Amino acid sequence: MSRRKLITARNSRELAEALRISSSDRVALEVQVELAERIALEVRTMGITHANLAQLASTSRPRVTAILNGNLEGVSTDLLLRILAALGVRVQLRFRRAA
Repeated sequence: MSRRKLITARNSRELAEALRISSSDRVALEVQVELAERIALEVRTMGITHANLAQLASTSRPRVTAILNGNLEGVSTDLLLRILAALGVRVQLRFRRAA
C-alpha cells in the first residue's frame, strides 16, 4: 500500500507549488474561484433556483449545480461571466503588477 504525504498550504501560491501548477494556471484558477463565489452569493441573495439560473444563462442545471458546489473542472471563465450577467451582475476588471 502506498503512503500519501499530507500537504499543508496556507495560500494559493503554496498550493499551486505543492500540486506543481504553473503560476499562470494558478492565477486563472483564482479568477474562476472568485467568479464562482460571487455567483453563489448572488444565488443565495436572490433565492433563484438552479434550474431558473441555468435557463437564464443558457446552460444546464447540472452545470450550474456543479459550479455552485465549487466544481469548476471543465468550466470556462466565459460561462462564469455569462452566468453573472444573467444574474444582473456587471463584472469590472482591474489590473496591477504582480509583486
